[in-house]
Amino acid sequence: MDEDKRIIENFLDGDELAFEELLNKYLKPIHGFLYQMTKDFSVVQDLSQETFIKVWKNINRFDRKKSFKTWIFTIAKNTAYDYFKKKKTIPFSFFEAEGENNKLENITGDNILPDRILEKKDIASELEKKMQEIPENYRVLLTLRYKEDFSLSEIAEILDKPYNTIKSSHQRALKSLKQVLDA
Repeated sequence: MDEDKRIIENFLDGDELAFEELLNKYLKPIHGFLYQMTKDFSVVQDLSQETFIKVWKNINRFDRKKSFKTWIFTIAKNTAYDYFKKKKTIPFSFFEAEGENNKLENITGDNILPDRILEKKDIASELEKKMQEIPENYRVLLTLRYKEDFSLSEIAEILDKPYNTIKSSHQRALKSLKQVLDA
């Protein structure tokens, strides 16, 4: 049994602190994912809270044969879509990059010299700037794949798209990122 499923079992058996473990584990990744979808820091906190309320209310319906991480990111995606419907705006509008930047998680390793750490932060910052130049649907896909470490099949499930669509979109996203990096 994986860690998430053990925590869920503990929560369902009455351990209220177990849900806090899930919250601590997934809050930052959910925040980042919702920001990639909305590009609006002012709503990310509310959407994250709404996501976790939905998880809390429906955790007993979670199919333990499946991945909890995929399930929670699907709930986050649907929560963002509900937000867009209420606002009557379209997600990924016009597939244009916006001027706002968010930071990638610090890319550091053990025993790296301070100048190497700064160099890696500069590279991460530059990569994030370049990511803003590719279409938003590609940014979301690449974030899920390389920052959140989802497989292409899990991404297909989260985004509710056919696997082959995600596979070809992934290739186009990588080509698009390569083009802006080479520019």
